[in-house]
Amino acid sequence: MTIPETPGALERAHLIGIGGAGMSGVARILLARGKKVSGSDAKESRAFLALRAQGAHIAVGQDPSNVDLLTDGPTAVVVSTAIKEDNPELVEARERGIPVLHRSEALAGLMLGHRVACVAGTHGKTSTTSMLTVALQHCRLDPSFAIGGDLNESGANAYQGSGGIFVAEADESDGSFLVFSPSVAVVTNVEADHLDHHGTAEAYVSVFTEFLDRITPDGVLITCADDAGAVELEKLARARGVRVRGYGRAAAGDDDATLIDYRPADGAGVARISLSGTEFDVDVAVPGEHMALNALAALLAGLELGAPIEGMLEGLAAFGGVRRRFEFKGRAAGVRVYDDYAHHPTEVEAQLRAVRPTVSGGRLLVVFQPHLYSRTSTFATEFGEALGLADEIVVLDVFGAREQPRPGVSGKLVVDAVPPPAERVHYEPSFEKVPGLVASLVREGDLVLTMGAGDVTMLGPEILATLEERAG
Repeated sequence: MTIPETPGALERAHLIGIGGAGMSGVARILLARGKKVSGSDAKESRAFLALRAQGAHIAVGQDPSNVDLLTDGPTAVVVSTAIKEDNPELVEARERGIPVLHRSEALAGLMLGHRVACVAGTHGKTSTTSMLTVALQHCRLDPSFAIGGDLNESGANAYQGSGGIFVAEADESDGSFLVFSPSVAVVTNVEADHLDHHGTAEAYVSVFTEFLDRITPDGVLITCADDAGAVELEKLARARGVRVRGYGRAAAGDDDATLIDYRPADGAGVARISLSGTEFDVDVAVPGEHMALNALAALLAGLELGAPIEGMLEGLAAFGGVRRRFEFKGRAAGVRVYDDYAHHPTEVEAQLRAVRPTVSGGRLLVVFQPHLYSRTSTFATEFGEALGLADEIVVLDVFGAREQPRPGVSGKLVVDAVPPPAERVHYEPSFEKVPGLVASLVREGDLVLTMGAGDVTMLGPEILATLEERAG
């Protein structure tokens, strides 16, 4: 991969798939820096309104002519891994000799001249990156940032700050984070995923090993001492001479943040930690011990970036969450409805355990949509076991995203893996029938959680509307 270091490399950029979380973030920062931006996507996106307001020229649909949306034409065309080689706009760019950059290459170019903090890991990247960003903002350090989700505070997934810090979520799914050069690298955990791209668990783990070589010579690795994969990475880092700081219950070093105790607190949580010989509480505004661990990672990263500990603690306590991370959608007929992005068994289990203490006097009902045929095939048993933590389970069919259907792979594989009693598990492959099914299952005091990385997020408002209609 190539990092664009010349000033004019991204002067006029055309982004194919501009509505995606990562691509729209790159577009926001380019526009904020006064660059000219055009883009296209297969369908309208909630990101288009803001980008157009900033001056982006956006077309709906993929056509070779879209490459010329800018009067002078692009100096670079930016793509993500999701863009296929036969995409008509990409074909047009290559035929005309226009430089083509991967999204991560463009983002790496935007990082130049900043002190960079990258947050990687199988789970918790978005939440940890968001916590770090918000806490640094509370410290008035005004960081630039690029995150895979929208902050509830600003509603944005990227921002051009005036400070010299750049915070980025580093995506390991396609190995593209290996183009970044962070001085502060956070790895929350390492657990097999994205095998559709990497092929094997060993290949997936190896990209994190390569990531160690991207840390600057004076940099630091911050990683969770409670995760087996992260511990192995820590050992390799120390052997290579990389400075390491840990966090978690098993963290024991002088510079580590040791979690002594965690207690839920009215939809939030309080972590009692020991750091540099001092014990104190860290208030975490979102529920779950896994979120407390993310907060400790953000705290250490902020301290490494020069932020004062008092400001970091205030920022973590004020953190308002991220869109689709246990996001409250509304209440109807005495039932609360939330939405969450969890799409790996470990994430599903962690989130359901975190939600359980918030359910008082009612039951927990989860509406789960498996994401990717490859992931469903690999982890069906683990998904079923994790979903067993809920009282009622509704499983949709697989959201294939970039994959074609596979014979014998459906949501039924997950349903069959949920522990008994069987009558609490409901398989509903018809998306349109789910709101009515959920409304027939819930009763006053229950909490409904829609969960998955696909279009299951659209069901929250539909469930609320159905509940209100039936109550009326």
